Amino acid sequence: MATAVATGPAPRRLRRLERAALAGVMVREVVNFSSFWRSSTFSSTVDPTIYLLAFGFGFGSLVSEVAGYDYIDFVGTGIVATTVLFSGAFPAMYSTFVKYQFQHTYDAILAAPVDVEELVTAEALWIALRTGVYGCVPMLVAMIFGLDPSWGMLLVPFIAALAGSGWAAFGIFIAAKAKSIESFSYWQSGLLTPMFLVAGTFFPLSQLPEWAQVLGNLNPLYHCVQLVRDSVFQTWGWADVGHLAFLVGFALVSWRLAIRYMERRLIL
Repeated sequence: MATAVATGPAPRRLRRLERAALAGVMVREVVNFSSFWRSSTFSSTVDPTIYLLAFGFGFGSLVSEVAGYDYIDFVGTGIVATTVLFSGAFPAMYSTFVKYQFQHTYDAILAAPVDVEELVTAEALWIALRTGVYGCVPMLVAMIFGLDPSWGMLLVPFIAALAGSGWAAFGIFIAAKAKSIESFSYWQSGLLTPMFLVAGTFFPLSQLPEWAQVLGNLNPLYHCVQLVRDSVFQTWGWADVGHLAFLVGFALVSWRLAIRYMERRLIL
């Protein structure tokens, strides 16, 4: 007697972003990260720390106070955003490109019950968690050199992770659009470096010409700097609501762009 075999459509996905799919991709990233965490941590934390020491003690010897703060404190809080950029956008750009172009890692992942939206979301979340940790390093170094501790510092990892999620997604978006790994130079020199310099990290934005101030206000790094600085010095105001809203908006727009262009790259 033949046994009836149940046939029918594949199991329907319960949610748009399945927790199991997100967790699977992130666990893979954690396991993979354990093999290169030393070099990644070194480059993501030492470079900004060198900037902090060079500018803090270099310019700090000439300019003792900026915008009402000791210069080392001013730079120490501002350079958190630089760390977020270094540990968010750049790893996302290069690792994403290598994974889909050379290693074909994403082809293997997408063969499992994971779609592109879940893949991009999990990758961005994992990098955001790292930036939340790395972003605190310059602040801790500045504390060694005199930055007073405050309860507001406890918010810095969350601010860094939020900004880092936006930069991670933006890095994935750049990687999805790139035709070769050499094309990253255009983004780095033409966009990311100018944004890094005009973010209120090393000098107040108010010291720049009016047109530069307008551009600076469109810079996510500037809003990260201001939010971190106001949190550390506990000088919150209504403007911080705007800074927070800008970072959330930047993260959402970058996330959707990353998904859209990665779908084109991997599926269409």
